[in-house]
Amino acid sequence: QVQLAESGGGQVQAGNSLRLSCATAGLAVLDNAMGWFRQAPGKEREFVAGINWSGRDTRHAASVKGRFTISRDNSKRTVDLQINSLKPEDTAIYYCAARRDAGLGVTPVEYDYWGPGTQVTVSS
Repeated sequence: QVQLAESGGGQVQAGNSLRLSCATAGLAVLDNAMGWFRQAPGKEREFVAGINWSGRDTRHAASVKGRFTISRDNSKRTVDLQINSLKPEDTAIYYCAARRDAGLGVTPVEYDYWGPGTQVTVSS
């Protein structure tokens, strides 16, 4: 059974940083690309960042490029999202997702497994 669990969310002031982490279980990590998505109230779920199975290929949404960095540690079976220079518009529930494919994806439909999400709230 595949399980994903996010942690590290919280309430912070604009300009600060957070590090989100996703712990995985039940995945053959060498076969799975991973991604982070977010969903703000009243909005659709949007791609934030993706990483292929090895970690050598990453992609970040234009809205977060330069502030967010995705990484993975296959030995620990974790995927992290470092978030710097937080803005109020970053407020959302952040979800970790896994694909049954080694190559990264950028849309929700490309992902097969999802965590329950972690709330990030940024105040101005």
